[in-house]
Amino acid sequence: MTFKYSLTLPISGSHKLQRFTDWATATLPGLEYRLPPQTPIKTETMTIRLRALEDRARILTALGSSKP
Repeated sequence: MTFKYSLTLPISGSHKLQRFTDWATATLPGLEYRLPPQTPIKTETMTIRLRALEDRARILTALGSSKP
């Protein structure tokens, strides 16, 4: 199975990948995703790859209550 869905999130600052990973582990256990290899500090967004369209909805719902 491939990661054929994507979601672009607004996120700024440094350590975006680590912050998202920590947040996803605590908030959405079992979520399967792929992050980009790196993100520049200056960028204000980050695109993650997802296996299912339902995972996108789970992330958007969880983002309403907490932010990475």
